Amino acid sequence: MPQEKVVIFGKPSCPFTRAARQAFADAGRDVRFIDVKANPLDLDDMLRHSGGDRRIPVIVDGGTVSIGWGGKA
Repeated sequence: MPQEKVVIFGKPSCPFTRAARQAFADAGRDVRFIDVKANPLDLDDMLRHSGGDRRIPVIVDGGTVSIGWGGKA
């Protein structure tokens, strides 16, 4: 069964967002990056996932939501 796409909300300039994107890609995961600065509706979607927490990245992997990046994909 194929793995679900990992969705990462963040900003292109954020080093933690970049590290998370790279780690999931290196692990062979299909990653969809959403730049929350580019579209206010995407920021609203991120805030729904994070429970209002504005820290990035917000990573949605299947049914699991992680806030921030600790280096494990």
